Parts: sequence; C-alpha cells; structure tokens
Amino acid sequence: MKTLYIDCGMGAAGDMLTAALMELLPEPDAFVAELNGLGIPGVEYRAVKAEKCGIQGTRMEVLVHGGEEDEHGHDHHHDHDHGYENGHDHAHGHEHGHEHGHEHHHHHGNKRTIRQIVSALAVPDEVRQDILAVYDLIAAAESAVHGVPVTEIHFHEVGALDAIADVTAVCLLMDRLGPDEIVASPVHVGCGQVKCAHGIMPVPAPAAAELLKGIPIYGGGIEGELCTPTGAALLRHFVRRFGDMPVMRTEDVGYGMGKKDFPRANCVRVLLGESGEREAETMLELSCNLDDMTGEELGFAMERLFEGGAREVYTVPVGMKKGRPGVLLKVICPPEDRDGLLRLIFRHTTTLGVRETVTRRYILDRREETRHTPWGPVRVKRSDGFGAEREKAEYEDLARIARQEGVSLAQARKMVEKT
Repeated sequence: MKTLYIDCGMGAAGDMLTAALMELLPEPDAFVAELNGLGIPGVEYRAVKAEKCGIQGTRMEVLVHGGEEDEHGHDHHHDHDHGYENGHDHAHGHEHGHEHGHEHHHHHGNKRTIRQIVSALAVPDEVRQDILAVYDLIAAAESAVHGVPVTEIHFHEVGALDAIADVTAVCLLMDRLGPDEIVASPVHVGCGQVKCAHGIMPVPAPAAAELLKGIPIYGGGIEGELCTPTGAALLRHFVRRFGDMPVMRTEDVGYGMGKKDFPRANCVRVLLGESGEREAETMLELSCNLDDMTGEELGFAMERLFEGGAREVYTVPVGMKKGRPGVLLKVICPPEDRDGLLRLIFRHTTTLGVRETVTRRYILDRREETRHTPWGPVRVKRSDGFGAEREKAEYEDLARIARQEGVSLAQARKMVEKT
C-alpha cells in the first residue's frame, strides 16, 4: 500500500508542506512552472534550495504582487491566515498587523470571491473540490473564533491569495502523488505567545487551535508558532490517522524548509513508501448498562453517537439487577474522540457512568470505485488485506436499479456482478 507519512515535529504550514511534497516528484522544476501557469491572480511561486541544521531541502516562496508576506515565526506567510476583518481598522487586516507596503493591493474579499478564484483555476475537478473543502475548514474556524457567520468573514487580498496558493499546491501534489494512506505524527504547535493586530495571543493561535480539535498536539521546547491555520486545515482534510510512522519500505524523502532558524531543523519531512498490512489501531470501547430508555430514545442516541465520530455503536441484551431486562451500549472510537463521545453518551442516555476499555482493532484497506453498468454508475466498495479480498456494491445504487428494472435487490446485485 502506497503510504505517505508526514513528520510534524516542527509543526506544519502550507508552504513547507508544498516544498516537502514537491521534493517527492521526479521533476519538481516542471511542477513549479505548472503552478505558475494555474492562473492565480498576482501569484508567483519560487522554489529555492535551503539548509537547516545541515539538512538540505527546499523552501517555497510565494510572491503576491511581487512581494512575499513578512516574517513571523516560521515565516509561513499567513501565520494568522487570511486577516479576518469585521469593520475595524486593522492596519492591513493581517492579524500580525504588519505594514506590507503595497497599499493599492489591499482589497477585501469574501468566501464567494475565493470560490470564484478557485473555480477559474486550471486544475482537475477533484483537486478543485479539495481546495474548496480546505478553505471551508479555514472559514469555519475563523467564524467560530470571531463569533460571526461564515458569510460575514472577509479576507484581505494578499493573505487570501497567499493561502490559496499554498492550499492549491498541496492539493495538486496530493492528487499527483496519489497515496493510498496518509499518516501524520502528532503536531508540535510550539509555545509562548504571538503578537497580532488584536494584541498578544497564546500559541497555538485561535484559528489553528480550532482546526486542531481532535488531533493529537503538543507544545514546549520551541518558542514560537509552529503550526499555522492553513497547515492545520490541510492536515485535517488529508490525514486519516495520527500516530507513529507505520512499518514501511521508504522510497523517497522530502524536506520543506521554513525561513526562520531554530535550535532544531525548521522543516516538515515527508516519507513516501510501501507499507504492508495495516497495523492494529488503538481504539477505546466505551460502554454502559441501560434499563430505563425506550427503543426510540436509544435509537436516537445511537444516531447522534455515529454523527459524533463513533466507529461502531451497538447494543447487547443483558439481564440487570432485580431481574430487569436491559441493554449494554457499546461505542468504539479512537482515543482523540473520547471526550466528545462521552458528552454525547451522558447527554442522550440515562446512564450515570461509562466504562472505558483500551482495545486494538485490525481492519482491511478500503476504497470505493465506480463501475459503469447498463443501468448507470454503481459505487463498489472494495477491501483487501491479510490475504482477503472483498467487494460490495453500494446499497442505494442497487436499490435504484431494483426499482428501475422491477427486480429484487438480490437480482439487481447479480446483474451488477455480471458486468
């Protein structure tokens, strides 16, 4: 299985992720030329060689209207990305409050403007959807931090174009590399405080902290902001598992450098290779006994738990004290989702206590493919690993064919299997 591992021991930012992933390509210079031909207004990409603590890598410079965003922390260009403004005079709206020196370029745009820019980019539709999904995460985080609707979030042109450049490059690289699995280490966010237009803020900055909810993070050791909101949004969108590097045969390594120097090499490292069977995942089993809920109430609670991120939710009939029949509710979840699911269990059930058991789970590699049939496209879920292979057509597509052709669900399944 083609596996990409992202080492976030010095945080994450869009420009550093871009540079690291680009080093995995056979012709990175050609990719830079491709980026410059995408049509992002006023943006120019430059890849330069850089060295940190004796390690050679690449630093990606993103110029907007001929200038690069100022240095702060990693010099990630948009440490408090996108400069939200809500009717206040914030210098140029960047939360650092720095003077950029290009007054005539400091226009404002909203989410609609961002979508118009992205819609005009010369990228595949799948990449475009990834770009918009990442930007939606950023906008939602800014909305939550500032307490205003997403529709009222406004972005300054320079910060917005800089972020679009980073997000577009990373999304295009992920599509080009095509890993089957993306794993990342816990994210080092740094420590201390960061100065911005609104005053002194703690690290991680509010928008980054919002985006990193549920993701394992740690601080200390390095004074400064190591993970930017754009970096956090990209990790949230693409990474499916955070933890130790899996056992893999490494084929290539990339280093994306920041501008500032720290006691440790200021870089994001990525490793691309082949991993074998999936390693066991550490999961938690949350359970409680219930004997005073109706079936409807219990069913509603189970729906809410699935919506809250539970991997599995099920009940087992049990006998309780004084001969009362009851149910044992079991919820399977990763450790990072425990707190949220505990709140949901207590909110939607009548239990007074929840038990927790640490367990291990082995799963097959899963992916979805679309099969073209005489009755229209049918999504097929395929899974393999540990010497087993399985495939199963999506129920909704089979049900559509069964209604359309006037046959049973079993007959529709056989029809699809023969194509």
